[in-house]
Amino acid sequence: MPTDDPTTQSASDVPTAERTCVPQYEIRVIGHLGSRWAGWFDGLNLINEHEGTTVISGPVVDQAALHGLLAKLRDLGVPLVSVSQLSTSEPTELSNLSNTHSSHNPSGATS
Repeated sequence: MPTDDPTTQSASDVPTAERTCVPQYEIRVIGHLGSRWAGWFDGLNLINEHEGTTVISGPVVDQAALHGLLAKLRDLGVPLVSVSQLSTSEPTELSNLSNTHSSHNPSGATS
């Protein structure tokens, strides 16, 4: 039985126009960001590395979204180490990506 609930659709059920290869990025910053910051970075993965950096990674829908993420880091005063686009092998559903304009504003990045 078909359903209109997008949360129950698999990638093969989503029309091709709604699936695309969304670039994956890895942004490395100085300092450790706590897990509470993940929501502020639109659900991207935050991994604290042993050498005192944090890796923020995941799909970024377009250049405007990437610049938005970089602006958030700038506004927080978090020093940027690198930005790398990773290769993507599978389509990412656009409907599963978070809105890149978050108004959630937790305070207190640690470095």
